[in-house]
Amino acid sequence: MAQDTTVPKLNFEYWLDKAIQWGQATTLESQKDVCLHLPQLQEFLHQLYETIKHLGPTVAIQQFPLIGQLLGRLCWNPFVIGYDESQKTLMWCLCCLYSSEPQNAVELKANSWIRSLLCHLLSSSKWESNEAETSTFISALGYTSADYYCHLVKNMVASLVTELRENQFNGLNIQESISASRVNAVSIFCVPLITLPDLTPLLETLLLYHGGSSKEILSSEFLEAVNEAFLKKKISLSESAVFSLWLRHLPSLEKATLHLLDQLFSIRLNSLEEVARVIEDSLLPQAASHPVIFRIVNEIFKNALMETDGTSEVMTIIQVFTQLFVQAHQNENKQHKFPLKAYFPYHHQPLVRALVRRPSELPTTYWSQHVKHISDMLKALVEDTNVSSLTDLFEIWFLVACFGEWLDIAAEQLLKAAVEPDPVLWLLAFYYCPKNENQQRTQTMVEAQAVYSHLMMLFTCTDLSLEDLEAAVHRVTGIEQCCNQRFTTHLLTYFLLFSPGGHKIAQECIYRITEITDTSKEVYNLLIRTAYRFNHNGEENQRTVKLLNELLQKLTLK
Repeated sequence: MAQDTTVPKLNFEYWLDKAIQWGQATTLESQKDVCLHLPQLQEFLHQLYETIKHLGPTVAIQQFPLIGQLLGRLCWNPFVIGYDESQKTLMWCLCCLYSSEPQNAVELKANSWIRSLLCHLLSSSKWESNEAETSTFISALGYTSADYYCHLVKNMVASLVTELRENQFNGLNIQESISASRVNAVSIFCVPLITLPDLTPLLETLLLYHGGSSKEILSSEFLEAVNEAFLKKKISLSESAVFSLWLRHLPSLEKATLHLLDQLFSIRLNSLEEVARVIEDSLLPQAASHPVIFRIVNEIFKNALMETDGTSEVMTIIQVFTQLFVQAHQNENKQHKFPLKAYFPYHHQPLVRALVRRPSELPTTYWSQHVKHISDMLKALVEDTNVSSLTDLFEIWFLVACFGEWLDIAAEQLLKAAVEPDPVLWLLAFYYCPKNENQQRTQTMVEAQAVYSHLMMLFTCTDLSLEDLEAAVHRVTGIEQCCNQRFTTHLLTYFLLFSPGGHKIAQECIYRITEITDTSKEVYNLLIRTAYRFNHNGEENQRTVKLLNELLQKLTLK
């Protein structure tokens, strides 16, 4: 509410006259006079701030028509802004005059003028441009110009941070709390100066600040600018500040996710360790521990997969992200950990729990049993009459695809004869051909079973030639349906990796398949996924790892 204020009580005209007399304190006489009056001036500015902080810009200007002239002159006086808390008080007074929702050209112009004053107060480069006018004062203190303004910025930022934090704890005291419009104004004033290193504590305090308003109190321009600077690595922020930024401004989260995808598409996926490093550096897997962030990021990945027609590169990126998310979620403090249902609210929870189990959590002897359990649950879901739409089917498929590590383990267990074949063949057939229109999945199963049977007859042979695999290769290269071709290529590639005699002919065989079928990217992504799994779980022998590296190098050169 507006408060009754009398100008004489504040000696407004007196201090305006003084400000005009002083100018920018360029003469020795004016400098001495400023110094003599600084304590009283600071008291006056504090009273002025207490008077106008609840008025709103329009009422404040009505009561003090010349307030802009007074504050503007004082902001350019180096002795005034260098004294104690005068600079901070001037800043708060300017915030009180800022219109968060300007209604006309006059208010827009006033906002622009206020922003320029705040930039002047905060930017050391602008202060240093007035070095000739301030050198007397700075030299008297024994500082260089750069040192002086560096300390000035740090002190001002520290003061603002303290005030915002105290207000956060004192939010129920309405008379003492900072209004949302003034916090909004401060956020706008920070926009031109976001990359200033000394401003970082204030940026983080603003990002973590939550007033009593149900609406967002920080300006969208500020949130967008902070996100842009963070993504371009122009600033460093704490994880909590980044997570708060993405939670309170979802367009920034979307931009961060798309920025990550652009980064990964622009580099050659030489190893998934490199992919994992880039993804972890983005902080998105860690931020995804909050269910809202996870579901939004997951939705963006899903759209990217559909827009690229399900390319293996995008699927591999999603699978690595999911592994890193699971790791971050499991590392969360139990008191703050969300249940899995918060991340996958519409999915069959037993299936979710089975997929989330990391292979390293189970003995290798239990892998085959776990894979069969996943397949049985999935088949029951897919064949349920309630799953009638393609959308429902796609959602189930995407869930399984995100945890692709279990699919690769399923194919490995299948070829090592460590599992009952039919459930695993069905699981892989569903992954490569989720729709069963015109018996597509059934046909995929028939093709895969034929290739699998042929490979198993040769699995124990230690002396294999390409001619021995001719039938299997012919089946792979002769298949017209893409999903069938990818499935059987997966089986044949793993046969070459895990069979005793497959190593000798692996390069020649894979070269022939990828030349004829144009599946080099598919095979390459399968191999780097496998290498990544071996490096993390360490369950395979060095001979297989060496072959993997040779095959990857061959495909890279190709």
